[in-house]
Amino acid sequence: MKFNFAHNNLNVFNLEKSLAFYKEALGLHEVRRKAADDGSFILAFLTDENESYQLELTWLRDRQDPYNLGDNEIHLAFTTNDMEAAHAKHKAMDCICFENPAMGIYFICDPDGYWLEIVPQKD
Repeated sequence: MKFNFAHNNLNVFNLEKSLAFYKEALGLHEVRRKAADDGSFILAFLTDENESYQLELTWLRDRQDPYNLGDNEIHLAFTTNDMEAAHAKHKAMDCICFENPAMGIYFICDPDGYWLEIVPQKD
């Protein structure tokens, strides 16, 4: 028996804003969508150019307030083959929330406050 990663889920308050952020900041694109017949939720699945892994964004119609992530100590990590260009792009977007130059990494923050780690691609 073996297992493979399928996807991670993040709940989002404004689906369209989040889709635009993930497309601009990380180049992710939507590959499928599931919506409840009664309109109570939408699941949007995003992936990168490799399409080997998906990020599920869940929007709940009845959610009245933005999510309070509290001491959210989780994050997703993304690799890039051009840290300098990625950093410049994210700086221009004003979404960098933490930098660790000693480790050669930084984090960006999505519209809901989730931290996303940017790390250099290993050859």
